[in-house]
Amino acid sequence: MSDSLSALAGERPRTALPVGAPAPGRRPGPGGWGTWASTAWFLVPALVLFLVFVLAPIVVAVYTGLFRWNGTGPMDDFAGLENYARLLHDRVFLGDLERGLYLIALSVTLQLPFALFTAVLLNQRLRGRAVYRMLFFAPYVLSEVVTAVLFTMVFLPGAGMADHLAGAFGLEGLRGKWLADPSTVVPTLFTVMTWKYFGFHMMLFLAGLQSIPGEVLEAAAIDGAGPWQRFRHVTLPLLGPTIRISTFLSIIGAIQLFDLVWVMTAGGPNHSSETMAISMFQFGFKRYQVGYASAISVVLFVISLVFSLFYQRYVLRRDLSGAVTPGGGR
Repeated sequence: MSDSLSALAGERPRTALPVGAPAPGRRPGPGGWGTWASTAWFLVPALVLFLVFVLAPIVVAVYTGLFRWNGTGPMDDFAGLENYARLLHDRVFLGDLERGLYLIALSVTLQLPFALFTAVLLNQRLRGRAVYRMLFFAPYVLSEVVTAVLFTMVFLPGAGMADHLAGAFGLEGLRGKWLADPSTVVPTLFTVMTWKYFGFHMMLFLAGLQSIPGEVLEAAAIDGAGPWQRFRHVTLPLLGPTIRISTFLSIIGAIQLFDLVWVMTAGGPNHSSETMAISMFQFGFKRYQVGYASAISVVLFVISLVFSLFYQRYVLRRDLSGAVTPGGGR
């Protein structure tokens, strides 16, 4: 009887299917109308939002920039490329470009190194470093408008904290000039920008530093590398992707700077602190030259787009190459 039970146990019906095998007539793997329907269900709302709030405004701005229009009534005064040609001779707009480059240079050479130095310092075993991290990151949580109002009171002529500190340190020549003198307004605004944004870049650098394996630094120390050599030849190269992303965000932010400057100076005195975004607002909503303001917005968009594509193609290439394969893997 045991032989018969063994024979029955070992016998397998020829019509049985292996466990997990697809049913006959069904194609394994992704595909089919169900997959396309579910993909469209998630993509269509995002595409609609992109078309309505991103692509459509760009098209409208390009079209409006071809007319002399004050924002009311029909657009029937066609100007062609006159508004764009006007930009090439507008001293205010050319000054906006110069100030944008100046802010970019200050951000890359001063703000980011300061954030990196602070991140390296707070990455050490310091007592209360969590409190310092929170304090340095806290200004980034504040809105730009709140920050601008706060520092407007700090730099208030005669009664602000900045004037009192300048008098205490013997810098009488700066009293009352922080935001009122063309020679000091941009450095003063950059100081506020650094206070506001350096904590964000510091946290990015901290995340990058904490992702560096400790074994690599220990191996460099065993080989005789000192602290500076380890930082120069180990930490900085491994922190390269984070530095490049932080640099990109800093440059884009300087190009599109608006609300902080608008609340503090509104572009003054005498256009000495205007940015491209402020000029666009001034011409569009203060002087009612909507066609010219649209041309400024298009140029601002093109500058940001060209820089982003160039930066991604030539600077972030080493970080993006091999990150995504055609099959979707890594």
